Amino acid sequence: MLFICYPKCTTCRKAQKWLDEKGCAYTFRDIRQYNPTYEELKRWVEKGGLPVRKFFNTSGVLYKSMDLKNKLESMSEEEQLKLLSTDGMLVKRPLLVDGETILTGFNEKEWSGRL
Repeated sequence: MLFICYPKCTTCRKAQKWLDEKGCAYTFRDIRQYNPTYEELKRWVEKGGLPVRKFFNTSGVLYKSMDLKNKLESMSEEEQLKLLSTDGMLVKRPLLVDGETILTGFNEKEWSGRL
């Protein structure tokens, strides 16, 4: 399992604690140091069956300052993926990738049911 997060994020820390308590083995990846690439994001969107919008951190300062709420509708999926790959702070976190399972954000009930 690949666990991608921003260490200063309280939701990410909560998710990491949950994974540790459940005894889940994972590889930790700091999203600020190693932003997901375009290829990774594209693969995760395809595998997870999620729309690209689900990968955006809509509550983030960068998302809001770029006014992406109003801009994403006019962008193609490829343009959205390229934008996401430019800065980890645009990506919803934590992100958990395990084979065909792709989880964005931490929802204990959802994670319990999917892992």
